[in-house]
Amino acid sequence: MSAPNDLFSETILLLGGAVVAAPIFKRLGLGTVLGYLAAGIVIGPVFHGITDGEQILGVAELGVVFLLFIIGLELKPSRLWQMRRDIFGLGTAQVVVTGLALTALAFLSGVLDWRGSIVAGFGLALSSTAFAMQILEGDGDVNTRYGQRSFSMLLFQDLAIVPLLALITVLDGSDKASNAPLTDFAVAVGAVAAMVVAGRYLLTPLFQVIARTGAREAMIAAALFVVMGSASLMQLAGLSMAMGAFLSGVMLAESSYRHELEADIEPFRGVLLAIFFIAVGLSLELDVLFDNALFVIVAVPIVMAVKATIIYGLCRISGSPHDDAIRIAFLLPQGGEFGFVLFTTAGATGLMSTSTASLLVAIVTLSMALTPIGAALSKRLLSGDAQEELDEDFEGAGADVLMVGFSRFGQIAAQILLAGGRSVTVIDFSADRIRQASSFGFRIYFGDGMRKDVLRSAGIDRAKIVLVCTQKKEITDKVVELVQADYPHTRLYVRSYDRIHSIELRNKGVDYELRETLESGLLFGRRTLEALGVSEVDAYEIGEDIRKRDEARLALQVTEGLQAGRDMLFSHPVRPEPLVKPKRAADLFEEDPLAGTADATADA
Repeated sequence: MSAPNDLFSETILLLGGAVVAAPIFKRLGLGTVLGYLAAGIVIGPVFHGITDGEQILGVAELGVVFLLFIIGLELKPSRLWQMRRDIFGLGTAQVVVTGLALTALAFLSGVLDWRGSIVAGFGLALSSTAFAMQILEGDGDVNTRYGQRSFSMLLFQDLAIVPLLALITVLDGSDKASNAPLTDFAVAVGAVAAMVVAGRYLLTPLFQVIARTGAREAMIAAALFVVMGSASLMQLAGLSMAMGAFLSGVMLAESSYRHELEADIEPFRGVLLAIFFIAVGLSLELDVLFDNALFVIVAVPIVMAVKATIIYGLCRISGSPHDDAIRIAFLLPQGGEFGFVLFTTAGATGLMSTSTASLLVAIVTLSMALTPIGAALSKRLLSGDAQEELDEDFEGAGADVLMVGFSRFGQIAAQILLAGGRSVTVIDFSADRIRQASSFGFRIYFGDGMRKDVLRSAGIDRAKIVLVCTQKKEITDKVVELVQADYPHTRLYVRSYDRIHSIELRNKGVDYELRETLESGLLFGRRTLEALGVSEVDAYEIGEDIRKRDEARLALQVTEGLQAGRDMLFSHPVRPEPLVKPKRAADLFEEDPLAGTADATADA
């Protein structure tokens, strides 16, 4: 009975550590990842509550597997194809250049020979998918341009584990070195092909059959089976488990069961990923750090600085702006979990001593622990001048209504349209607004409405009406001019900035314009009258009268100028009846000398 009891107590310790550490570190602004690491160090190396951290780490790696599956669900094959240049271009450059630089440093340190230096250099060139993606998810930056480039490099690193493991076989000089790499590569390609075929022809029918039964628990079991089964298949083929889960997620990205699968997997992903980070802390060998304290103190910042510098340079060369390059460089300077595999394998084959392998594992673990702090400090190096951008992905766009700008005005208008059963394609240029709207379930595309190619990609050719709901007058005018010039037959409904802007828009010939403040001001005034004792019917009639007066006055101002229709304004209470027109219109403006100025009436 002791083994089950030990398992039970260890589970309580792990969960308790997560419950205590995560809120504290989140409140301190250090992030939950660092909190989980600290909990693992306290539970394991400090108080020895759990001594077998490596075994727990093996189980907790399922958290990384589930994370990659959920990421795959968000990436359709067409989107993945668009990222191919970053994956195989930037990703290859990062692994090769960083690996060679760190190999040279390892050799110059005198600790390893040239063969061990190659393994150490390329092992340290890999970054932690779990740490980086957790930070991106926590900040809501997975779909930003820098988040997508970071993920592309991480994805290539997952692919690179196969040739790197084969490289160990070659450097080991064993008899099987001549044909093992080629065989392993062929097996890996075959496994990937089998995953693609299974995902295309088997997974969706499987979930259709289970869904018809209505058994909720069967859907959850099927989701876990698909994730863990695909991960195991990839592991048998020599690839990472995370890669298999990611591929299965991509294959199901276009399935109608995508959101159901994501909801089923999310709780397991969150708990197991937390335990994974705690297990990394458990595995930290404090005695190795203490015995080689000086070496570690020097090696860790050097490794992270070299990686960050190279990544920054490669990102800048490949077109990333300064701020994005800084974010990526400080997100990916740590060693990765695949480094554990490489160093352990190299120690077993004799390419390096087991003590050296343990020292490298300790360096990787410590660099992981420093990553959340580095990511937070990187914000001090941002210029803050550039507008944050997301990748423009318009797959699935195209509706009867195209809305440019998802401001508060546009959000209310969209609710009316959606409630009326109409689909709306929305584009906006604010990454923060898109992230915020996405959290409420809205599907918004990132794009600049002042660009013709963006409007075309968003489906303006199929749109019957274009709603321009941008906040700035100058942006609104540019969008209106662009649409009228290139799509003259498209109807334009425009939010105006103020009364003067409304007059300008009418002169441009838009189909409909409306000031954001008009309807809210009318309703606000009606409610105030009701609070003062006016009946709801009378207040409504007064509001309608003001609306008609405003429209009539605006029509006059379009043709006769801003001063036209002055006699339609009220400047003092009307007596005795609310709707009786004042007999002496001229007296209205004698009491208020500012009422006739453009400034006083621009927003009326």
